[in-house]
Amino acid sequence: MRPEKASIVSDLSEKLNRSPFLLVTDYKQMKVDQFGELRNRLAPAGAEVRVVKNSFLKRAMADSGMPDVGDKLTGQTAIVMGDKDVAPVAKILKLFAAEFKIAALKIGVIDKAVMSTADVEALAELPAREILLAQLLGLFQAPATRLVRVLNEPAAAFARLLKAKGDKEKSVAPAEAKKEEAPAPAEAAAEAPVVPTAEAPVDAPAATESKPEEPSA
Repeated sequence: MRPEKASIVSDLSEKLNRSPFLLVTDYKQMKVDQFGELRNRLAPAGAEVRVVKNSFLKRAMADSGMPDVGDKLTGQTAIVMGDKDVAPVAKILKLFAAEFKIAALKIGVIDKAVMSTADVEALAELPAREILLAQLLGLFQAPATRLVRVLNEPAAAFARLLKAKGDKEKSVAPAEAKKEEAPAPAEAAAEAPVVPTAEAPVDAPAATESKPEEPSA
């Protein structure tokens, strides 16, 4: 490889090593002013876009230890790199492609892992990393009573269930006790004492025979 080409590949490899992501787009039909518009939109997100030859990009990716995606590198290629979060960059690129009907995303490589077009578009729907961290921090900084209430809600519900069950058992117990204290009619008749009647005389003790009185002298 000639020195000038080797220098281009070396510079590209260095940038790929610094960037946590690489988004590959189709440069076909993109005009100069549109390319400038995309560059201006990406700059606030800490990203840049540049046109590269597929052969140079393949070599630079190999030198940077990135996966081989040579089969995806066809046609006129532009790449997007940056030193910040990929989500805002993916969102900018997605909106730009929808607005101008150009710069369609081919493939993404994030942390040296290949991402499909659908995966990168899903990232475009996420808030920025800073916003996600702020939301998470807000959850942890929520009032302690709110956090405790959320954590204790299952236990509180279970306690209420046990209390309701206990109250129900207490209300049922006196009623059952009254039923047990009042004997059933048949049982009351069985336990009542037998009163003797004329038809059923009670055996009396035998009467003692009286002796005739002796005449007095």
